[in-house]
Amino acid sequence: MEQSRERIIVLENDAAVRDGLIESLRTAGYDAVTFATLAEGLEAARQSGADLLLLDAGACSPDAREVIASVRGSAATAGLRVILLVGAAAADRTAALNIGADDAISRPWDSEEFVSRVRAQVRIRHAENDLRAKARIAEEGQQIAHTAFEVLAVTEKMASDATSLDRRLKIGVTAAFGALVVMAGIYFLFARSAQHETKNMHAVIAQLNGSLVNQQNLMARVRQLRGESGAANVAPMAPMAKDELQKRAQDLKAKMATADSTEVGALRKELAQTNARLKRVENEGQDGAIETLIADSLKSVCLLHVAVAFNEKESGERLRYAGVDKDGEPTRDSEGYPILTLDGQGPEVKIDVFGTGFLVSRDGLLVTNHHVAQPWWKSTELGGLTLQGFQAEISSIRAYFPGDARSFQGEIQDISQTADLATIRIDMQGLQRTPLSIDSSGSAAVAGEPIVLMGYATGLAAILARADQTTVQKIVAESNGDVSRIIDGLAKQDLIRPLITQGHIGDVSAEKIVFDAQTTSGGSGGPLFNDGGKVIGVTYAVLRGFGGSNFGIPIRLAQPLLAQ
Repeated sequence: MEQSRERIIVLENDAAVRDGLIESLRTAGYDAVTFATLAEGLEAARQSGADLLLLDAGACSPDAREVIASVRGSAATAGLRVILLVGAAAADRTAALNIGADDAISRPWDSEEFVSRVRAQVRIRHAENDLRAKARIAEEGQQIAHTAFEVLAVTEKMASDATSLDRRLKIGVTAAFGALVVMAGIYFLFARSAQHETKNMHAVIAQLNGSLVNQQNLMARVRQLRGESGAANVAPMAPMAKDELQKRAQDLKAKMATADSTEVGALRKELAQTNARLKRVENEGQDGAIETLIADSLKSVCLLHVAVAFNEKESGERLRYAGVDKDGEPTRDSEGYPILTLDGQGPEVKIDVFGTGFLVSRDGLLVTNHHVAQPWWKSTELGGLTLQGFQAEISSIRAYFPGDARSFQGEIQDISQTADLATIRIDMQGLQRTPLSIDSSGSAAVAGEPIVLMGYATGLAAILARADQTTVQKIVAESNGDVSRIIDGLAKQDLIRPLITQGHIGDVSAEKIVFDAQTTSGGSGGPLFNDGGKVIGVTYAVLRGFGGSNFGIPIRLAQPLLAQ
């Protein structure tokens, strides 16, 4: 019999956004529905047994806190997962989590990330339901054991009073009830063990949701990137052009005409910054300096592939898949979960993380981010595995340089105690590459100055998106879904090279460089160059939804690591 789809209730004020959300959810296989009012949606959640409530914070009247409290307070919706759709500000997300939401998604959102985070909450819901079922089994086992002991007590009393009863009959009755007690005890212990194992396994499954790489979702991501670029090959991202800056200035002026007094100041400041950038673009010459910088430095910027595995803390055993099918996909249970085990010889459960590093010495020392070298650092999802009985650890670190078909094994050299920075040492295997020049002076980064950024933004999918369709299909098919084999295939075809973007520094502080050169996840750890070709910072964060503010760490903060 076909298993019913998970039901998700969407309450969003904006009709266009609401339709987009429902389309994404239905495409992902969910039963997504919406209602005209908040009251109708909550009532439907109580009546239909929905799995997830997707709630626009602006649709909550009088207050989102009260709405979430009413959901938690009702027995019919006590286990319902709630995701709040909030504004772009980080404070909005923090506020949503503080009032009890299970997750908060900022606008605008990436459709793939949106569906993955919904899927994670749905699977947590299933895991909780499963744990409740196991708990009921354990309680029933306790009741059986309790009843058995009571029956045994009564039987012993009867046996002591019935002295005239045949001796063999007394022995038989006692043995029968003794066996019942033993069986009840075994059942109780088994139920508790199953409950503990299920809790750990399903917690891991929920956390790893979306991390498994297969041919279908990888190729879908490649097609998406190609569609966004509007071309068969994805070219390096360009700096914001003159006409784009002019349009932004016009839009800001229009907003100022209708803005209230509390918004005018911020809009005026942004307009001034936009006009300053426009003036710099108009004044900058085309002297070929950028092209020279790219040619000299590109081959020393590497793609980092960090594979993270998981050990059970008590036993030290590595978490594995119970098996894989002919397509390399993990075998799954009746509910669609990958079957995990701590025994056997199945493939290890791994998360593949991509980042950027750059060479700073001829003996193989790379600089990157702490959160690239140790992806669980400050990660709510991966860090939470520790509480579920598992410990994340590095399975392998491999570096890939443009123009070389080999992979270079690496290990963490040092971690900064004050900044999101780390160094990795790789075996150069005779590779000759020029270390990047560094400017660690206090005046290295200056607001308003042009910069160049290199990095592997969007990781593996973006590299595949820049190759031709035939090559991509062949590499992915031959890899059988193995990420390492896909990257090796790309390296052999000389397809690994960083994306290059240009922009300007917007602001500088003691611990941060704010710039407008475009980047995204995967670009973390990339070098930030000044117009003299020297590294002045390391990319570490992206402010989603606002391309004008990405962040780098001044390279001078890496000096303690380089000195060691």
